[in-house]
Amino acid sequence: MHRIQCKCGALQGHIQGTGTCSRVACYCADCRAFTKFLGCSDDVLDAQGGSEIVQLAQPRVVFSQGKEHLAAVRLSEKGLLRWYADCCKTPIGNTLDNPKVSFIGLIRSFLDHSMIEKDFGRNIAVVNVDSAIGDPKPVQKGLFGVILRFIWIVLPTRISGQYQRSQLFNKSGDPVVSPRVLTAEERKDLKAEI
Repeated sequence: MHRIQCKCGALQGHIQGTGTCSRVACYCADCRAFTKFLGCSDDVLDAQGGSEIVQLAQPRVVFSQGKEHLAAVRLSEKGLLRWYADCCKTPIGNTLDNPKVSFIGLIRSFLDHSMIEKDFGRNIAVVNVDSAIGDPKPVQKGLFGVILRFIWIVLPTRISGQYQRSQLFNKSGDPVVSPRVLTAEERKDLKAEI
């Protein structure tokens, strides 16, 4: 089991079992805005503004303590749910708001760094490179494989009904916490100079 926890250790858990996953370096402005919202850009982003994410099925993520520290934000009304630990502002990961599309992109800072390669492989896809900071931009690679693995992550949980075991959504299909939706002004401020 891969150990997961926030920076202060109040929120802890593990990733159970094995299954399809993808390692991705995402250079989109929204991922950067999320780290800026939490005040952790220096801890999460690489020199060109990329964040490393491991995508896997939500039911594999099990919280063993501190679930009361779960919080979520949306950069816009229709944006991704961006989960974090409110105790220490550690980013956890990103999901869609539809529990039937049961994947999560866990952010490296929430994972056990010493076990990432062993548990999730060495290959890292590179996406959204046009939004990267500076020049030359990173070279995009592995997007087609990420899309195929995304389908293979989501489809089995949907067909089997395992998506209902996600600890991020309740039985009614709503997020377990009400996400804060940023205003257009807040979003503009977060995206300034990134």
